[in-house]
Amino acid sequence: QVQLVESGGGLVQPGGSLRLSCAASGRISSIQAWEWYRQAPGSQRELVATLKIGGGTDYKDSVKGRFTISADSAKSTSYLQIDSVKPEDTAVYSCAVTGLDYDYSGSPIAYRSWGQGTQVTVSS
Repeated sequence: QVQLVESGGGLVQPGGSLRLSCAASGRISSIQAWEWYRQAPGSQRELVATLKIGGGTDYKDSVKGRFTISADSAKSTSYLQIDSVKPEDTAVYSCAVTGLDYDYSGSPIAYRSWGQGTQVTVSS
């Protein structure tokens, strides 16, 4: 019952920056982690950044030092800051959220929701 909507994509020149947003709505409870993925034309989807609430962050090696994942718990929103973009960063970027809901007895139930993605195009 959680919906995610990404925004912030667009056309950017090599070396430029973008800030992507992923806003969650609906029945949101106990978010455990945020993830950002990307999928380039003709390529498999790949995980580029992970944020574990109360834990830490992790990045794909090729984006370390350029990508920064963060989250605003009050807004139920994750952000992906992309700096020093390269042509190979061109892809559809999507987010996912993992959390816990609870049944009537109070037992936890894990959920995972995905957004539809936002296009990032790096070109001069």
